Amino acid sequence: MEIIQLDLKFTYNDNEMVIHPTVIKDAKEVILIDCGYPHMLSILEEELRNKGVAPESISKVLITHHDDDHMGTLFELKKKYPTIQVIASDIEKDYISGEKKSLRLIQAEDMLNKLPETEKSFGLAFIDSLKKIKHVPVDIVVKGGDYFEWAGGCEILSTPGHTPGHISIYNKKLDVIITGDAAVIEDKALKVANPHFTLNPTDAEESLRKLINLNARKYYCYHGGFYLNKK
Repeated sequence: MEIIQLDLKFTYNDNEMVIHPTVIKDAKEVILIDCGYPHMLSILEEELRNKGVAPESISKVLITHHDDDHMGTLFELKKKYPTIQVIASDIEKDYISGEKKSLRLIQAEDMLNKLPETEKSFGLAFIDSLKKIKHVPVDIVVKGGDYFEWAGGCEILSTPGHTPGHISIYNKKLDVIITGDAAVIEDKALKVANPHFTLNPTDAEESLRKLINLNARKYYCYHGGFYLNKK
């Protein structure tokens, strides 16, 4: 059993960027945690193969929250590999399935009139990209405290703030936390991820404290990658 960090590299506005979905793998299951922006399926498949994971072996995809960089390619992934089961929290599931309007889209629309004129074209493009996200039904609904036997045992952690239903994953046996956007690595420390996009800063700070207080040996952050806690 193992935890595998993926490195999805891409170019955005002429800048080289990378995001880090994670794979939990054991003898029975291959669970992908988040899956990247829309139209990144080929990049995702190539990176999975590079890390020794056959894309067709994925049994489940857990979406930590409904932002486009975390669920954007879910529709393409599910279409190509229809047996994959989608997991999300009880709060996030309606946004992932499209039954409720994306909170990120609502935030972007509310902010549009506050942007300087020089930035409004970017704001409009961002809104348009969010409106084009294709939705997928959620097969398995989870909440904080739920436990699964993946790789020796994984607990679902409720880590709201970035979005209301954000979740992280804690594997006590391997001493690993997969943070999603509940934490990011900055200045060699764990910090709140993307504060300007965080919907509830107070909850986000509390969720970060919760992850840090668990004092895991390893943290896998979607933005920033791998953090080794020198206990």
